[in-house]
Amino acid sequence: MPIFDYQCRACGHEFELLVLKGSVAACPSCRSRDLEQLLSGFAVSTEEMTRARVKAARRQYTSSSNYKDQKIAEAEEVREHSPQYFSEKKK
Repeated sequence: MPIFDYQCRACGHEFELLVLKGSVAACPSCRSRDLEQLLSGFAVSTEEMTRARVKAARRQYTSSSNYKDQKIAEAEEVREHSPQYFSEKKK
């Protein structure tokens, strides 16, 4: 039971469809049967590609505002709970 990629010629919707033997494919958006079968891509994964993806994901995460805000909050918490902060606060 292969999965095929299609594009509807009527509405332009692209979708994947599991094609069973003897079934007729139709667009899930407009129900048109005027479909163009597209070339399906396949997934390839190597250790090198996985490392590159992880590196890119880490780079994206560290440049996000959530990461920066979290690091600032952690630094403030450490500073507020350090013994030096308490001795300065009492003065």
